[in-house]
Amino acid sequence: MNIKIFAIIVSTLILLTILELARRERLTFKYAIGWILIAAVAIFFEIFDSFLMDISRWFGFALPSNFIFFVLLVFFIFLSVFLTMFLCQQDSRNDAMAQKIGMLELELKRLREKIGKE
Repeated sequence: MNIKIFAIIVSTLILLTILELARRERLTFKYAIGWILIAAVAIFFEIFDSFLMDISRWFGFALPSNFIFFVLLVFFIFLSVFLTMFLCQQDSRNDAMAQKIGMLELELKRLREKIGKE
């Protein structure tokens, strides 16, 4: 099998898998959109591989594979920063929720003591 056809099949399967996960709500759309765009770009460059070669040469890369690795490295750095931001937001939400639960438990304890005295 030609590597180009194999790459198109794999990218299409990834795209269909992401769409199915989003349809079943196992992956939210805001996270799925990035993977959908990546799969679509991969399919585009697999079909029009001369365009990828032209872009890589324009950016000064000797081989398109070096350009792809560089783009993936930048993407993964961006993804790491994005996930770190998400993790920090979740941590803040967890702290706020723990404080609210603590306040509710204290109020419940006071109400029980008040009812017990009456």
